[in-house]
Amino acid sequence: MSSGDEVVVALDVGGTGMKCALVRPDGRTVHAERHATEAARGPEAVIGTILDVAEGLAGKARAAGLTPAACGIAVPGVVDEARGVAVWSANVGFRDVPLRELAQARLGLPTALGHDVRAGGLAEARLGGGRDGGHVLFVAIGTGIAAAHVVDGSAAVGAHGAAGEIGHILVRPDGPRCGCGRPGCLEAVASASAIGRRYTELSGAPTTAAEVADRAAAGEPLAGRVWREAVEALADGLATAQALFDVETIVIGGGLAQAGPRLLDPLRGALRERLTFHREPRLVAAALGDEAGCLGAALLALDARP
Repeated sequence: MSSGDEVVVALDVGGTGMKCALVRPDGRTVHAERHATEAARGPEAVIGTILDVAEGLAGKARAAGLTPAACGIAVPGVVDEARGVAVWSANVGFRDVPLRELAQARLGLPTALGHDVRAGGLAEARLGGGRDGGHVLFVAIGTGIAAAHVVDGSAAVGAHGAAGEIGHILVRPDGPRCGCGRPGCLEAVASASAIGRRYTELSGAPTTAAEVADRAAAGEPLAGRVWREAVEALADGLATAQALFDVETIVIGGGLAQAGPRLLDPLRGALRERLTFHREPRLVAAALGDEAGCLGAALLALDARP
C-alpha cells in the first residue's frame, strides 16, 4: 500500500446537518456528501446515523481502490478529546457518549474525536486563512461566538475541554442576557443571532443579521447603529483575546463572516483603536467556508494515526 492510496473518513456533525468527506493526507477532498442530523430523533438515533455514514464512507473508499486509514469526527458542545467522549451538547443531545470507542469498534480504524470549532480552527490555521501563521485565533461568529487558539498547528483544548469560549467574555455589563444566564456576554451582543434580535427589537420587523448588514451598507441609520454597536463589541472581545494570546492572525469565520469587508474593514479599524502596546494581528476572513470543520476532523484523524 502506498500513502497515495490512503484517505481518512471525516465527519463534522452539527445540530442540523453533517458534512462528511474522504480526505487525502495532503488535505485534498476526494469525495464529499451531506446528511441531515435530525437531532429531534434523539441522541441514540444520531449516533446510529454517524456510525452508518462513517462506515458507508469507508466502504466507498475501498470500492474506489482507496485505503481508509483513520476516522475523524467533530461534534459541538463540550468534548473530552483525550478520552474521545462527547461530554455534552445541547444541539444534538449528547451526554457522555464514548463516540471514539464506538466508531473504532464499528470501522476498525483509529479514530479521533474533536470539537467542531477547534477542528475548524485547525483547518483554517493549517490550510486556510491562517496558514503560514504559527499563532492563529479562529473566531466563529454565528448563532453564538466561539474561538480556537492554534499554536504551531495544534489547538488548545483547556483543562476541562472548554478552551476558546470567547463568546462569554463580558463586554457590556448592562447588556442583554446571554443564553448562559449572565448579562452582557459578547455573543449576546455581537453574534449573528444577537444582531438580528437587536434590530428586530428596535424596528418591530423580524430581520436577520445579513439583512442588517445590507441595510447598514445602504445607509439606513438604524441598521448602521446596530451594526456599529456589534462591531464595537466584537472589537472589545478581540482586543481582550489579543491581550491574552498575542496571535499573528485572527481568522473570522461563521455566518457573519459572509458580510466580508462590511464586517472586516470597520472591525479592523475598531480593533486598532483599542490596542496600545500589543502588536496588531492580521485580521482575515476564513477561507474554507463550512468545509472547515470537516477538514479539521480529517486533520485530527491524520494526527491520530499510529
